[in-house]
Formats: sequence, structure tokens, C-alpha cells
Amino acid sequence: MVNLGSPYQGYLYAYPHKTAYRPLDPRPPLADVWAGEDTGALFLYAHIPYCEMRCGFCNLFTRANPPAGQVAAYLAQLRRQARRVAAALPGARYARAAIGGGTPTYLSAGELTELFDLLEDATGAQLTAVPMSVETSPATATPDRLAVLAERGASRISIGVQSFLDDEAHAAGRPQRRAEVDRALAAIRASAGGAELNIDLIYGIPGQTRETWDASLTAALTWCPEELYLYPLYVRPMTGLGRRAGDGPDPAWDAQRLALYRHAADRLAGEGYEQLSMRQFRRRGTGAGGGPEYCCQDDGMVGLGCGARSYTTDLHYSFDYAVGVRPVRGILADYLARPEEDFDAAEVGFALDGAEQRRRWLLKSLLRAEGLDPGRYAARFGDAVDEDFPSLDRLRDAGYVDGHRLTAEGLAHSDAIGPWLVSAGVRAAMAGHVTR
Repeated sequence: MVNLGSPYQGYLYAYPHKTAYRPLDPRPPLADVWAGEDTGALFLYAHIPYCEMRCGFCNLFTRANPPAGQVAAYLAQLRRQARRVAAALPGARYARAAIGGGTPTYLSAGELTELFDLLEDATGAQLTAVPMSVETSPATATPDRLAVLAERGASRISIGVQSFLDDEAHAAGRPQRRAEVDRALAAIRASAGGAELNIDLIYGIPGQTRETWDASLTAALTWCPEELYLYPLYVRPMTGLGRRAGDGPDPAWDAQRLALYRHAADRLAGEGYEQLSMRQFRRRGTGAGGGPEYCCQDDGMVGLGCGARSYTTDLHYSFDYAVGVRPVRGILADYLARPEEDFDAAEVGFALDGAEQRRRWLLKSLLRAEGLDPGRYAARFGDAVDEDFPSLDRLRDAGYVDGHRLTAEGLAHSDAIGPWLVSAGVRAAMAGHVTR
């Protein structure tokens, strides 16, 4: 049998996890990194590492309220980086795009226009022709900014609400007001040019009950979002909540989060939403964005900006990463001071050998509700997935996997199954990461 332990161990939205990355010595030129890669259907990601505040649960690479002039300097440096990266990937074409952070709409409407201009000018990407997601917040989803997003082709706008109850939002380290949330959602629906709406909610907040959780679900559903992402609260090192947290597992909190998750999954199913992963729920009958074909298991990603990651077949790379205020400021200062030619090489990353490439393909497939296609796996790697990963039988015996798909119980335990499948090498690298 499998003893997964706590159902809440870690969110594997990428593999290997960024805490497994290490400085690359020597630094490989990007032209060599991308040589031989299929660049006909890439994902373009731009990172804006600024917010009006850092939420209590946030461990993303971001700085709150940067000094005057830093955003302008960042956009100028981002343009230089984008030009150098584009030169290393001649003829690259983009099938998907996303702008995240941080909070991209921390930028003013004029700065957002500059951002879109530099991305298109430097990379040649036609952002209005591909599905593009942009993140926003209640405080920054203003009509003038949203008008820029609509004009420049944003097809999905994701807003982090977390809770529609002011007391719960404050308990999560997010001092927002319900009136501000409703104003932002109304502005998105009125100004976003038909873009799909995603609302992020969090369960497991201190003081939250099934009734208050249900109230947030009800409030979100009044806006008929095309998507809902439901996140269990994690208390991570160096975050606002992490500095106040105790040590060790909390079975009662695990049970509470699991009960709230099950309630939401059942309710959303009854409201016409299809569950696509532990976190993602999409309203039935809505499209997935269209655009050119893109496969997250196989196709690469080009990340631009301090805090962005890039993925090739055998190397994932980025810049340095931190959460604490001083290290983040130092990393940003280093990024802004770099000579343009310094962006010609990868700096921090993880090299994936054949075994890790197979494991990544497994995890990126299995943790989705549609599961893993063993035929596609065999076509990609030449072997049967069950021969490569006999541990799948243990998950089947435990009731977490049926064939090559997670069961309902398996979906509920995705944040334990993902870490359980991490390789020993990646696990050791993550354990050796020093949180800053």
C-alpha cells in the first residue's frame, strides 16, 4: 500500500520544482540551449515582479510598491532581454502567451501598452492571434488598464479574489474590501472585450467554515466565470503567514481543507463545471481558447523577465529566486544592472536527463483529470509507461489511479501524489535549497 502522508505537501505545476534549480557553470549560450529544439509552437511568458502589496500566503518572486522609476527601468531592460532571446531563437513561433507576476496590472495603462509593444516588437509574436492570459487583482483591474488588455488581445483574465468575505481575506494577509472586489469584477465583465474570466479562491483560511466557503463560491458564481481555480492554503517559509506559523503537520487542518475541497468539487459539478485538475474547474460549454496546437508535455516555453522560467526538452532555466524582501530587491537590482549581452546565456537551471524527461511527462499528464495516454507516451519515448513507472501499480492498489487516470480520490490527493512521484535526485536538490 501507499502511505502518502498529508494530502497537502506541494503543488507541482512544473517539474522539476524551481527549488531544484542551481547555478549553471559554465553558463550555456541560449543559441546552444535551443539548437535542435522545435520552436514552431512555443509558450511565451512575461513576468512582472511588482504588486501593490505582498499577500500573506504568497511565495512568488515579486516586490511590493517599487521605488519611482523602477518599473520604467524594468520595462527597458525587459526589451533588451527580449531582443537577445529572440536572436537566439530565430524563426520561433508562439502558440500561447501569458503575463503574470506579481501583478501585471500594477503597471499603468501606458506601461501595459509599452509592455505589449516590446513583446511583439522583440519576439515577433502576434499576441492578438493566440490565446493569452493576464493576471490582475481587485485593486488594479481598472477600466483603463482593462481597455488595454482588450485591445491587445487578452483572451483570459485571471483575478485573485481568494475570499469574498473581508475578514477571511484579511486573515490570509490580503486587506481588500468586498466592494473593491465587486467593482473589479464588474469592470472586467464590462471592459475586457469578451475575455474569459477566471476567479481564484483559497480554502483553509483561518476561521473559514463550510458556510463561509460556500458563501464565497456563491458570490463567485454570480459572475458566471468561465473558470474557477480553487487553491488550498499553504503556509510557506518567508511569507507573511509563514512567519507566524507553527512547525509540524496539522491533521485537523488537513481534514478541514479536504472537506472544503470535496464540498466545492461536488457543488461546482452541480453548477455545470467540469473538473480538469485538483484546482481547475471550467464551465461546461465554454471554449478552451482555440489557437494553434500546443502540448505542455512536449512544447517549450520562453520566459522573459526577472522571475520567469524557460523550458526546453533537456534544460529548464531561470534567474535566481527568493521570497524575502532583501534578496528579491538584490536579484532585481542585479537584473536591472546587467549589460544586454549578459542575457545571451542561461544562468540558473536544471538539466533533465532521459529519465527526468519521462517523469516530467508522466506528472504533467497524470495530475490532469483526463489522465495519461499510454499510446502517446510510447510514441514519445519508445517504451511503455507502466514498465518505466511500476510504482503506478501501487497507486492503483490504493485506489488513487484507475488505468492511467486519477480517481476522484486521486484528484483530491494530487498534492501528495505529485511529490510522491518526484525522483530521488530532484527531491535531494529541493531539500538542499536554502530559502531566502
